[in-house]
Amino acid sequence: MGERNRIQYTVLILKGMAMGAADVVPGVSGGTIAFISGIYEELITSINNINLSLFRTWRNEGFMAFWRQLNGGFLLALFSGIFISVASLAKMISWLLENQPILLWSFFFGLVLASVLVVARAIERWTLAKILFLIAGAALAWYITSLPPIEDTTSLPFLFLSGALAICAMILPGISGAFILVLLGSYKTVLDVVHERELGLIVTVGIGAIFGLLSFARILKWMFSNYKDLTLTLLTGFILGSLNKIWPWKEVLETKVYGEKVVAIAEQNVSPFNFGGDNQLLFAIVLAILGFSLIFILEKLAARN
Repeated sequence: MGERNRIQYTVLILKGMAMGAADVVPGVSGGTIAFISGIYEELITSINNINLSLFRTWRNEGFMAFWRQLNGGFLLALFSGIFISVASLAKMISWLLENQPILLWSFFFGLVLASVLVVARAIERWTLAKILFLIAGAALAWYITSLPPIEDTTSLPFLFLSGALAICAMILPGISGAFILVLLGSYKTVLDVVHERELGLIVTVGIGAIFGLLSFARILKWMFSNYKDLTLTLLTGFILGSLNKIWPWKEVLETKVYGEKVVAIAEQNVSPFNFGGDNQLLFAIVLAILGFSLIFILEKLAARN
C-alpha cells in the first residue's frame, strides 16, 4: 500500500470526512464515498489485516512493523476524518434534513446516481450472470429500503446485532448504516445512549460493530479476491436500488415520535410536479447536477493520485 506524504494523508482525512457526512444521513452509504474516491479495496484489505498475527508481529518485530502491517497511517487518517465529520457536521446535516430535505436529498441523489456509473465502469466485461447479479442487488436494496421499521428496543443482544449490521452497511456501497438502525428500530436508542453516555450500552453496540466490521470485511475481501467483477456488479445493484430511499420528493404516510422529533417511517415516492406547494424544483435540479458532477471530479482526482 506504500508510504504517503502529508498532503496524501490530508486528502485521506478529507475523504474520511466525506464518508462521515454520508453515514450521518439515513439513506447514503459511506462505503459509496469510499468506492468512488478510490480507497474502498484498501479499506477492506486494511480492516481484514486486523487479526491475532498483528500482535505477534508487535511482540516479535516491534511497534513499527505492527503499524505497517496494520496500515495504521491509512486507518488513523481515514477514521479521524470520519470522527471529525460526525462530530462537526451531524448537527448541520440534521438541520438540513429537517428544514431543507428536498435540496439535501437532491444533492445526494445526483451523487449516488453518478456513483452507479462510476462503479459500473469498473466492471471489465458484462455477461448474463453479471446482469442477473445487478438486478438481484438492485432488487434487494430496493426491498430493504421499502421495509417498515420495527419497534424500538433496548435489549442488549439486539443492540449488539444492530451495531454489527449497521457497521456492515456503512462499508457496503448503497446501503446506509443509519438507515439500517432506523429499520431495526434502534436508531433512537443508539442516539440516546451516545447523548446520555450510557457506557454499558455504548460498549454493547461498539463490540457488535467491531464484530461486524472484522467479519464482514473478510467476506468482502474474499469476494474481491475471487469474484471481483461479480462483486462489483452486485455493489452496483445495491447502489442503484438505494436510489429508492433518497428520491427527494416523498409523501409521508406514517410518522413516529422520537422524543421531541417526529420521524417519517412510511413514505412513498411522488413526482416533483405533483408535489404540492413545491417551489424548489430548479434549485433541486442544480444541486442534483452538482452532486452528479462532484463524483466525476473526485474520480479524476483519485485516478491522478
